[in-house]
Amino acid sequence: MTDLSFEVHTRLGNAAPGENGKHGKHGRTGVIHTPHGDIATPAFIPVATKATVKTLTPEQIKETGAQAILSNAYHLYLQPGPEIVDEAGGVAAFENWRGPTYTDSGGFQVMSLGVGFKKVLAMDVADLTTADVRAAKKERLAKVDEDGVDFKSVIDGSAHRFTPEVSMRIQHHLGADIMFAFDELTTLVDSRQYQEESLVRTTRWAQRCLDEHDRLTRERVHRPKQSLWGVVQGAQYGDLRRKAARDLVALSDAAEAQGRRGFGGFGIGGALEKENLGTIVGWVCDELPEHKPRHLLGISEPDDLFTAIEAGADTFDCVAPTRLGRRGGVYTLDGRLNLTNARFKRDFQGIDEEFGGYVSENYSRAYIHHLLKAKEFLAGTLCTMHNLTFMVRLVDNIRAAMERGDYEAFRDEFLGRYYRH
Repeated sequence: MTDLSFEVHTRLGNAAPGENGKHGKHGRTGVIHTPHGDIATPAFIPVATKATVKTLTPEQIKETGAQAILSNAYHLYLQPGPEIVDEAGGVAAFENWRGPTYTDSGGFQVMSLGVGFKKVLAMDVADLTTADVRAAKKERLAKVDEDGVDFKSVIDGSAHRFTPEVSMRIQHHLGADIMFAFDELTTLVDSRQYQEESLVRTTRWAQRCLDEHDRLTRERVHRPKQSLWGVVQGAQYGDLRRKAARDLVALSDAAEAQGRRGFGGFGIGGALEKENLGTIVGWVCDELPEHKPRHLLGISEPDDLFTAIEAGADTFDCVAPTRLGRRGGVYTLDGRLNLTNARFKRDFQGIDEEFGGYVSENYSRAYIHHLLKAKEFLAGTLCTMHNLTFMVRLVDNIRAAMERGDYEAFRDEFLGRYYRH
């Protein structure tokens, strides 16, 4: 059966490291080919945590222009169980999504739901302490050791254990085209020493993921091939990020030299300082092979997207557009609006008529304001659909500008207007 492949089309700026160790621009357009369809890159990938983008049908997701969706191994493991999804033919068939799919390893949720505080992975810790980002020990629901992670279910408190092998088995049952190696997620407030220890552990886990992925691929020949991507950690430290990337590439190359399956791409994970986002992504992309795609986990703010694309990221996922939408927050070309505000009570224009899209063309701000105040579920559907359309189209427009050769003009015009207020 067809495996994943990637081809680069156009490049943005220089595609090689700069002088004196400074990274160059790695931005590019391309296409990821998967057994369930192609993904033109750069691309924004909506999050379908529990095999659903909250409040939307798969048909509505398609209407936003989304090319692929990402589901969560942790949550689907807890409910309904990976075996049930496998019996349905995989996560795409289970949720009636006709297109490529991603699943994450569950590592983020083990941290954010078990160790972290308020599910937040901070990008700015200037005013935070360790206690703000990591919960007190007595509150933790997860414990990391060299072999894996013990954790308690957020549903019923039952005890469970994830290891690299368990994560691979779960994700093979889920059957996504692209899946990620099980890693330990650290925060910006973890010590340098802990970051170093964690990185060694994550590299060992990556090798175990490759071994189990290869075994399961040979065992499950009745299913389409899946692509395993390694995850680069290292927080804000340049030497650690570079080492992590080089080590993963070496593991992949060694596996492929032995006729086994290596990493089909790479994820860039962990806590990222917002002001250093481009630098950190650039460090990683300096070390990664050009012929394999790169996914930046958990990024969606417009300025961050431009920065990350310039530095070399190809695809992105984030829950922010959907979470914001369910609370009445919406994106416009002139920045964010909160439709719960009283000033929208008699505002009968669309959310952003210049931007357009199904929601702006058919529903007024006043109507959505009413739905929000009345706590009608349709409010979340309309705001979510608008936000995903906005984010997906923004990245599509970035890709088109890169291919036309006027990327910088498009970037400056968009960001100047979006952040004007």
